[in-house]
Parts: sequence; structure tokens; C-alpha cells
Amino acid sequence: MAAISKRLLLSDLVSSDKIDQVPSNYIRPISQRPNLQHVFHDSIPLIDLHHLYGPNRAHVVEQIGRACREYGFFQVKNHTVPESTTANMMQIAREFFKLPEEERLKVYSDDPTKTTRLSTSFNIRTEKVANWRDFLRLHCYPLEDYVHEWPTNPACFRVHVAEYCRSVRGLALQLIEAISESLGLDKDYISRQLGQHGQHMALNYYPPCPQPDLTYGLPGHSDLNLITILLQDDVPGFQVLRNGHWVAVDPVPNTFIINIGDQMQVMSNDKYTSVLHRAVVNCDKERISIPTFYCPSPDAVIGPAPELVTDDEPAVYRQFTYAEYYEKFWKTGLATEKCLDMFLAT
Repeated sequence: MAAISKRLLLSDLVSSDKIDQVPSNYIRPISQRPNLQHVFHDSIPLIDLHHLYGPNRAHVVEQIGRACREYGFFQVKNHTVPESTTANMMQIAREFFKLPEEERLKVYSDDPTKTTRLSTSFNIRTEKVANWRDFLRLHCYPLEDYVHEWPTNPACFRVHVAEYCRSVRGLALQLIEAISESLGLDKDYISRQLGQHGQHMALNYYPPCPQPDLTYGLPGHSDLNLITILLQDDVPGFQVLRNGHWVAVDPVPNTFIINIGDQMQVMSNDKYTSVLHRAVVNCDKERISIPTFYCPSPDAVIGPAPELVTDDEPAVYRQFTYAEYYEKFWKTGLATEKCLDMFLAT
């Protein structure tokens, strides 16, 4: 068994120390390992957004609603984010993680409250077992509040990432409208509940792992935000829990994976589910994924939509501020899997 690393970042441990075993602090108990040989290969709904603003809008909205209800996940194609924008984003992420260690560590922090930080695993202050991941987390809406904190190396980092953030926010707002409609609500209802709105993103880097069956990039978890828009490279690793089985969702070029987050489950009063998903690693290739987390602003008060609460279907959750939820999520970490259970109505 390899010893616990003294390096701050996993990528530097892997590239500099040339390890051939997973260090002990990354090894999961046998009952919690990924069981990669028992993973199913299937697809999740792929929705063409080309007709979202045309005479066939109702059909697209219905498809989105069905995917949210039955899967909690879907993929989108013919979206509004230019291919050049996603290519630049992926390239700049790759360049960032290839910078010298001392350059990357300029933005290192283990404090989850920092709005721009490079770190490793998930929350190293609270977790008992580490995850096979480094990540750069950025807050990115309103852009002008945060862009000055971002790295300036690689040279085009701020330009390309800001362009990507603006474009993905446009897609997020389109999807939130459609999801609101699919619930039978006014198309602006959900957007109006988000306060000033918030947007975060992560650049996830998963190095090759000598023993991928012993650890995770990220274990099973749901997302705390409203919706997540995931860009990934061409290396498989993203898996979704469906009907009690883990399903591998292989990358499809020029698509995004969309998943329902905890806040959407609350607003929909459990009509839509924030589904568990995970990232697994492999021994041959590095993998990069870039999720954008669209969320309420901290002071926004979240609760089930009144139109979706009836005598037969009472409110499942109490009201809370997003700040309260965010703090609890980062304190409890991924160990409990579902933070939502702490916010049930009495």
C-alpha cells in the first residue's frame, strides 16, 4: 500500500512521484468501491433544442419534462453555445492543468467559501477518504464581480472562460424557462425565485489512476444547485444511478449533459428528482470535465412552488435560503449523499 502523499495536488503526485499504487488515503472500503464490472452501458435522452424557439416548442418542452421526471438527466444538441467556445474552454482547461506546480498553486486554497480556488478531492477539511481529482472552482455571475480573481495564466484564460460563461448562462436560462413550463408553471416562475441568480463552475482534472477499482474521481452525489450543464472531453467516466444500477454515459461530441439539482427537486415538490451521479477514473488517460452550476443567489428563499402543492400532494420541503443549504452541503460533504433530507417539511 502506498503512503499518504505530502503534495497538495494529486496531479503533481501522479506526474512527479510516478506512483504505481493508489495511496492509502484514496482507498475506499470494500463495500464502497465502484464495482466497475457491474456498470451498465446505456444512453440518457438526447434532446434537440433546434425547435425550442419555433412552432414545435411544446414538443421540446414535453421531451424535457419527461426526461426530468423519468431520468433527472438528459443531453442536448443543437444548443446555442458555439463549438469554438467549447473548444477554447476545453483547451484552456488542459493548458491550465499543465502549468508548472508553483504557477497553479498561486490560486490554491482548501477553504470552500473562497470564490476562486484550486483544490483537490472535494473538501479535504472534512472528508475521511480522498477523491482522485484536482479542480479549479470559479464563481462567474455576475462576471464583473469575479473575473479579476481568476488566473491570468494561461494568457487567454480570462477571455476564453468569460466567453464560455456568458454563452452557457444563455443556455441555462433557456432550459430553466422550458423546465418551468414543463411543470405547468409560468415560464418565468423558476427564474423569479432565484433572487439575483448565481453561477459557479469547476474545471475538473482526473489524472490516470493505477488502481481505478479502489477509488473515485467523485463518489455518488447529487448537485446542490438548480441545474448543472456538463461539458466533458472524449474520455468516459461519467455515470448515473438509474433503477438501482450505475449507468455509464459515454461522451457525445458537441452535446452537454444537463442534470436536475437539489433546488429544482425542491421547487418541483419532488416531481423532478436530483439523481445521484459519480465520476470514475481509469488507468490510461487523464479526463477533464467542466460542470457549470446554475443556482439561486445566497439570499433567495427556496421552497416548493405553491401551484404544485395540494391537499393530496403537500409540501415535501420547508422553505430555506440558498445560503443555508450551501453551507450545510459543504459541511456534510458527499458522505451523506443527499443533503435534501435535512430540509424536509415537518
